[in-house]
Amino acid sequence: MITSVQNDKVKNWKKLHKRKERKKTGSFLIEGFHLVEEAKKSNWDINEIIVQEDIDVPNWCESYQVTEVGENVFQYLSETQTPQGIAAVVSFQNQPAKLGNHVLLIDAVQDPGNLGTIIRTADAAGFDTIILGDGTVDVYNDKVIRATQGSIFHVPIIQQNLLEQIPNLKENGFSIWATALTNAVPYHKVVKQEKIALLLGNEGAGIKEDILQLADTIVTIPIYGNAESLNVSVAAGILMYHVKG
Repeated sequence: MITSVQNDKVKNWKKLHKRKERKKTGSFLIEGFHLVEEAKKSNWDINEIIVQEDIDVPNWCESYQVTEVGENVFQYLSETQTPQGIAAVVSFQNQPAKLGNHVLLIDAVQDPGNLGTIIRTADAAGFDTIILGDGTVDVYNDKVIRATQGSIFHVPIIQQNLLEQIPNLKENGFSIWATALTNAVPYHKVVKQEKIALLLGNEGAGIKEDILQLADTIVTIPIYGNAESLNVSVAAGILMYHVKG
């Protein structure tokens, strides 16, 4: 059992909280029973399971390398307020895009909670693929992963340049719906096409102009009260369920 935070293994796990180290090792850290079980059920490669002393873990954990650590070590590694005492190191998975009929495009969403919630909602709404453009928060950020509630393991999530990918989607018959406030049509008044790629932008600045120009349709969600705008994850949910309906 590891009881010192100065242990080399512990130091390497701790480094996985930084994007640079995740890219270098091709792996990331997840925490909590639900996320570890979702990674296993979705057949992602679990390199190692980290368990706090005196925590009971499911029998299937015996199929993996399990390292027991002291409570002080787990507290040191944990990013949550009330740790459950189980974590895992998981390898990146190169998921091929499944274009299907509904794709979500994300341009520079930077709040981890927003991105995680969008991914969870896209999974619930049955979207086929999520493409993250430049400037978007790292999908393997701890807060993003927690907000997805395991959906990160269910939907192909790809990081690509949107200026390059949108023309490819158009060639594959997709209509690009972008969200913006100017020159926009209320979303429920637009005729739905069979294949729609929904494009959402940064929380403050919106979609970058050069990317917005590639859209076929600019849609907006009517505001009936006094709020200036909707949170991007709420807007994403409304529009995703609309195009799927």
